[in-house]
Amino acid sequence: MTTSGNPLRDPQDRRLPRIAGPSGLVIFGVTGDLSRKKLMPAVYDLANRGLLPPGFSLVGFARRDWEDEDFAQVVHDAVKEHARTPFREEVWQQLAEGFRFVPGEFDDDDAFETLRATIDELDKARGTGGNFAFYLSVPPKFFPKVVQQLKKHGLSQGPGDSWRRAVIEKPFGHDLASAQELNRVVHEVFEPVDVFRIDHYLGKETVQNILALRFANTMFEPIWNRSYVDHVQITMAEDIGIGGRAGYYDGIGAARDVIQNHLLQLLALTAMEEPGSFHPKALVAEKLKVLSAVELPEDLGKHTVRAQYAHAWQGGEEVLGYLEEEGIDPKSKTDTYAAIKLTINNRRWAGVPFYLRTGKRLGRRVTEIAVVFKRAPFLPFESGATEELGQNALVIRVQPDEGVTVRFGSKVPGTSMEVRDVTMDFAYGESFTESSPEAYERLLLDVLLGDANLFPRHQEVELSWNILDPIEEYWDKHGKPAQYAAGTWGPAEADEMLARDGRSWRRP
Repeated sequence: MTTSGNPLRDPQDRRLPRIAGPSGLVIFGVTGDLSRKKLMPAVYDLANRGLLPPGFSLVGFARRDWEDEDFAQVVHDAVKEHARTPFREEVWQQLAEGFRFVPGEFDDDDAFETLRATIDELDKARGTGGNFAFYLSVPPKFFPKVVQQLKKHGLSQGPGDSWRRAVIEKPFGHDLASAQELNRVVHEVFEPVDVFRIDHYLGKETVQNILALRFANTMFEPIWNRSYVDHVQITMAEDIGIGGRAGYYDGIGAARDVIQNHLLQLLALTAMEEPGSFHPKALVAEKLKVLSAVELPEDLGKHTVRAQYAHAWQGGEEVLGYLEEEGIDPKSKTDTYAAIKLTINNRRWAGVPFYLRTGKRLGRRVTEIAVVFKRAPFLPFESGATEELGQNALVIRVQPDEGVTVRFGSKVPGTSMEVRDVTMDFAYGESFTESSPEAYERLLLDVLLGDANLFPRHQEVELSWNILDPIEEYWDKHGKPAQYAAGTWGPAEADEMLARDGRSWRRP
């Protein structure tokens, strides 16, 4: 698309959007929460922003006895409740013409034949050009069945030059062996470049801003190394419990659910070298170097902690402990909190610890990366003057209040020389007039455009399991999880883990 044909466009306007070409999206498991709260609203928001082609089509596949009109009503309700942009009737009408619903089970050959006929009909009626992405919003145990059915019924290959892509939600396996098996099954049907593993964290503006912050500015990169950085803390805290996810969560736990994907991806982006370009291959190459260089501590007992939230008062209400939740075995050893210490064995980061922690029912919902710097080597101040001076820190807030905070020492007004910590804040919401798109908007658009920048490749997934598997094996054989009161910031054991290194956790 060029701008030459539009005499009203200012040549200096760089906001030219990337618009998807003729295409459609098939969602398996379209009746689930993810689809209702995230995917359908994201499709509408993209259409509302003019980023989808006029003939874009959405096909739902699930075990419901619905007609196309019933499906359209479900999408309508989901969009009204969860969309980010205002509801516009004309956008809705054009989008709704491309809605189709296919009822069936995943092992139902007739349903997949109907799906194939539906896609052929949409090609003719809506001009989708044979280009379809298949979104597997289903439990991981069904991934192999669905991709094999797509191959069996000739859906994994489009006609002529058209494309077919598979989108897979986490978890990508539950250990290295299962991840490798899953990759093998999926790659038998789809080429590796046509498989998009969604880690919604990578769709967040602030995560992409890590790269902008580091590589577009001169002021950070020179000190982004072992000479100046004391340690790095990466935190993802939730203030909710497991809700109704007992069936999924028990046996998986916080480390597998969050550290293996989200937090190790954030670590890779924070620690990687500058890529030659933002081409997916160049980005993946640098992330793989970091993940390959990650080293586990020798004593996993001292440098990793797992715990479960216990019965307590949180936010003015009494909440159950993990072992009291409905559907949880009272003897369960599944972790709802995990903290680990890692090092990266390369020239830039040798000796700098990276502390990763995640947990449910913590003090508040927050995700942040804190780069904590070493203390100034010589302070010509009297001993009392710097008592309240901490360490300089650069904190990247991924959610909620997206932005960046810099913490440094400043003189307190007055006649004496006293230094105290102050902060400078950059908030996305205040600095830009445009609101950030939802992560799923960006990721769905990238799938339709074939842009794999923000999607972990299978090598990254396998390397991440390589890091976590020994920790999970150790936990499996040694003791049981510690306990922490719901609403606190985790167990005392996690504080002791950092205290041994002469450090403490940041209070986000």
